[in-house]
Amino acid sequence: MPGRATGVKLAGMRAYRAAILRFADDHSPLYEADGLLVVGPDAQGRRVVRAVGDHAALVGNYPGLAVEDLRGKLIAPGFIDLHVHYPQTDVIGAPAAGLLPWLENYTFPHETRFADPAHAAEVAEVFLDELARHGVTTALAFSTSHPASVDAIFEKARARGLRFITGKVLQDRHSPDGVRDETEQSLIDTEALIQRWHGVDRLGYAITPRFAPTSTPAQLRGAGELAAKYPDVWIQSHVAENRDEVRWAAELFPESRSYLGVYGDFGLLRERAVYAHCIHLDQADRELMASTGTVAAVSPTSNLFLGSGFFDYAAADAAGMRYGLASDVGGGTSFSPFHTMLAAYCVGREGQTKPGLSLTPGQLWWQHTAGAARALGLEGVVGNLQPGHEADFVVLNPQATPLLARKTAQADSLDELLFALIVLGDDRVVERTTIAAAQHR
Repeated sequence: MPGRATGVKLAGMRAYRAAILRFADDHSPLYEADGLLVVGPDAQGRRVVRAVGDHAALVGNYPGLAVEDLRGKLIAPGFIDLHVHYPQTDVIGAPAAGLLPWLENYTFPHETRFADPAHAAEVAEVFLDELARHGVTTALAFSTSHPASVDAIFEKARARGLRFITGKVLQDRHSPDGVRDETEQSLIDTEALIQRWHGVDRLGYAITPRFAPTSTPAQLRGAGELAAKYPDVWIQSHVAENRDEVRWAAELFPESRSYLGVYGDFGLLRERAVYAHCIHLDQADRELMASTGTVAAVSPTSNLFLGSGFFDYAAADAAGMRYGLASDVGGGTSFSPFHTMLAAYCVGREGQTKPGLSLTPGQLWWQHTAGAARALGLEGVVGNLQPGHEADFVVLNPQATPLLARKTAQADSLDELLFALIVLGDDRVVERTTIAAAQHR
């Protein structure tokens, strides 16, 4: 952190005065009621946090630097959505009896339209607007089986300077015309997209089997070979979301120990592998995830909406699994991290091997920021406001609605403040979303 010196270079630097939330290495929240956040370019030209802490202690280190006064507001790390489907932006709120009929009746018909680059680009713009409106600054997203859908969202995300990860969906069986791909061509397309987009600016590629039942063994084997060839790309899919899906996977892959084991058999469990849901796992599955570095994207609004079940936090923690929070739009019912955190709290109360778990507000917030970054293998890069982290943050207004203002005015602790925002907050709380020091709201 710069010392008190008149020689500090101020070119390209910005400073903000507000209450500030960040996280310590032990995941506990750190809070300055009157804080200072200084951002600016690092040696590589990235927009990063240069200093953060108590305003009175830091401000003298930067003589001449203009400070934007945001007192009364809360600056926090930008939220990370660990699992979301951008082509399902228009599927939110579609009624269905469960996961499989929801896919058949709504999701697949919508996704067929993403072969059209113009349609993909139009939805991509709306989707990214929604992320910004809700304070999401990093996302791991599904595209569709059409390469055009990947190109469209990457182009839009790059233009905004977003840290964004996606991939072409692989699904060469048990899928209708319009979304079903062809095994060999799907793998050729995937490798071409990796070479075109992975590592460009703040973009990353994810090898993306939709879920094991919609891929042949040959396609999963090819996906595993690509994952081995490109070890720094991500892998994403779904596992153990729904009991009918679990039974279906067992019928299709009888030689695998479990549904999760299918992915392991094809080399798709490793660091930077993120699997959505992970509800109907056993102890061996959870230990396998922990030992391979594979992580779970917990999607509580989706699981509640589709009646899929509850993520077992207690069992995951006992096994040493890593996880983070996700909206899972469009099975999920909102882009809002506040709605997701509240749903996760409710899941913690109900769906555990040890019922009555009470996740603290700090734990919930960590799961959607620094914890999600850790799950992605991006700890120290995004998800926090410690020095050196990329300068993605949100400015939150604790007085955004009359009831929230009344509640936060009575908060006697950080837990009470954060929980009031979780329970009563929505997009109206997000006054500004800043991505790498560029304002997007």
